[in-house]
Amino acid sequence: MDVSKTVCQEAGKLPPLLPDGVCANDPGLVKQDHSHSPSSPFFGNTELQSVAPFNRKAGGKCRIQVSVILPVYNAESWLDECLKSILDQDFQGSIELSIFNDSSTDNSINIIEKWKILLEEAGIRVVLGENYSAHPGGVGFAKNYAIDQSSGEYLCFLDSDDVMMPQRIRLQWEANIKYPRSIIGCQIKREPAEATERYTRWINNLTHDQLLTQVFTSHGPTVIMPTWFCSREWFYLVGRFNEEGKGTPEDLLFFYEHLRKGGEVFRVDQCLLLYRYHAQAATHAVLEETIWTHRVLFLEERILSNWTSFTIWNAGKQGRKLFRSLSPANQNKVTAFCDVDKNKITKGFYIYEESKETSKPRIPILHFKEASPPLIICVKLDLTDGQFEENLSLLNLKEGVDYYHFN
Repeated sequence: MDVSKTVCQEAGKLPPLLPDGVCANDPGLVKQDHSHSPSSPFFGNTELQSVAPFNRKAGGKCRIQVSVILPVYNAESWLDECLKSILDQDFQGSIELSIFNDSSTDNSINIIEKWKILLEEAGIRVVLGENYSAHPGGVGFAKNYAIDQSSGEYLCFLDSDDVMMPQRIRLQWEANIKYPRSIIGCQIKREPAEATERYTRWINNLTHDQLLTQVFTSHGPTVIMPTWFCSREWFYLVGRFNEEGKGTPEDLLFFYEHLRKGGEVFRVDQCLLLYRYHAQAATHAVLEETIWTHRVLFLEERILSNWTSFTIWNAGKQGRKLFRSLSPANQNKVTAFCDVDKNKITKGFYIYEESKETSKPRIPILHFKEASPPLIICVKLDLTDGQFEENLSLLNLKEGVDYYHFN
């Protein structure tokens, strides 16, 4: 492990404010009024030169305020832009970069060593750990190791294929001071823009309340992992990332535990991260069924355990799958399915043929206007040109009280 000498920063002159509103025309992003909070353009070609906005000088001992946590595995295609975005941060406090190279076999380590020199010249402490095994330890292992070897009061998580905007650390640090029990996220710009458009709209436009009520959907955490920012104290109170390796949704499991511990969720409503979509992304290694199982268990724990009865909105495939996935005790709480499909409603009942009971359960199928809350909704959002959302609004129900989305 290579641990550089600790250095302190001296606040220098702020760079000129960058143009705001850069995200206003991005697909799925509601325009925000940031007239007092400048945003910045995304980076073009990376030049290997020190462009840090502050004069940081080594000298004496100082407390590191923010550690950027960066796990790396075969990231040579993106590392230059990623590391340059750390150098370009306009945060005036002390920054440390903690990298864990998890058995990369490409040119990642040489790129890291090159940028290590530039970052240290700019006063950013660099801590580098490596897994020399032929087998990567996995994302959770790499993050935990990077955190353990770091020393900052606050942790700023970053993936090696993403790019931070210059104001990211500053704005999230300010938010975390106000909300110390929160995971702080931000809005994102997707690259390529046409990738996962529904997901991008969802992650950028959730309301403050929905950051907590829509935690059961297939989209996962309501603020995405590469945008997370939290205090070191809170991270260790929640616990460490799961280290079972490839195929484990370590971010989702940590997010659920964060909520169990009474944690909150806050989003800075500015685009502070360029979030890349590509075939090599670690998220593709997690099976949909694995995530489904964790979602069902969390829904039963947090919501269904407090209800005596409920209705499932969707008498089709997804609604029936949820019913079959529930524990017997929670299956018995389902009083009805509801739907808009006339054929399903005319059928009258869903018969649970897989039941071990002699008399197979017959669950009524109702028109949605006849359904009794509370509801678990298994209809995908943003797919019906607003028709589903309009139907839901007709019922005058309150999300987080009368219904939850499980879509």
